[in-house]
Formats: sequence, C-alpha cells, structure tokens
Amino acid sequence: MLTQEQDQQLVERVQRGDKRAFDLLVLKYQHKILGLIVRFVHDAQEAQDVAQEAFIKAYRALGNFRGDSAFYTWLYRIAINTAKNHLVARGRRPPDSDVTAEDAEFFEGDHALKDIESPERAMLRDEIEATVHQTIQQLPEDLRTALTLCASSKV
Repeated sequence: MLTQEQDQQLVERVQRGDKRAFDLLVLKYQHKILGLIVRFVHDAQEAQDVAQEAFIKAYRALGNFRGDSAFYTWLYRIAINTAKNHLVARGRRPPDSDVTAEDAEFFEGDHALKDIESPERAMLRDEIEATVHQTIQQLPEDLRTALTLCASSKV
C-alpha cells in the first residue's frame, strides 16, 4: 500500500476518534518535522517544543483536513508556520525562504537532529542503565572502585 494511502487511512481513523492512529502519524513523521523545524530555530530543545506544538495544532485541525494534498505536505505547512510564529513571538526574524518539502525529507545538514530518542529507546536506555548500576553495586568494593575509576577516566 502506498504511503499516501496509508496516511489517508490513518487520517480517516483519527477523524473518527481513533487517537492511536494519530500517534502512528506522529511516530512516522516526527523526525522529518524535527529536522525541518531545527533549520528554523537552530536549537534542538526549542525545536522539540515547536514540533510538539505543530503536532498539537495538526491534531486539532485534522477534522478540517480534506485530503486535497498529501498529509505530509499539510503537516509540513503547519510545522513551517508554527516555527515562523515561534521565532516572531521571541523577537527573532524567520528566514525569508522556506525549506522545501524535498529538503525537509532529506536534510542532513549541520542543524539536523542527529539522534532523536523515541520513548521506547529512552525506556530501554534507562533499563540498561539500571541493570548496569545494579550489577556494579553487587561487585566487591575494590573491583567497584577500580571500575568506577576506569570509567571516569575513560581508559
């Protein structure tokens, strides 16, 4: 099934009240939208806030989405406008030209977010950290000290 058809089906499910379908759209496009927005705001944390705001706006407006364009094109436009409004609200001037949809999809420049951590990945990282910490605590004190010194000096 083509991506546009999948998106359209998800949009229709959201319009019928299926909030999980919107979660799928967010998961699918969050990295592209973040990469796009960071080109405007030049700060990863700020870009995440603006992206969240853009997705909230999209969710609230999804009832009016008619499918005249692809869902990503519509979402892209909301993200661009949200980023520009964010800059203006903070007294910063938005760029004169927009990032094209093609650039947004394939952008890998200096301002791209290199590693946006998904909730699943964050949970996995936290579990691994806890397991390693717990295992280290079970070591005899002399080994624990040696390991801690070794890790802190990056030997």
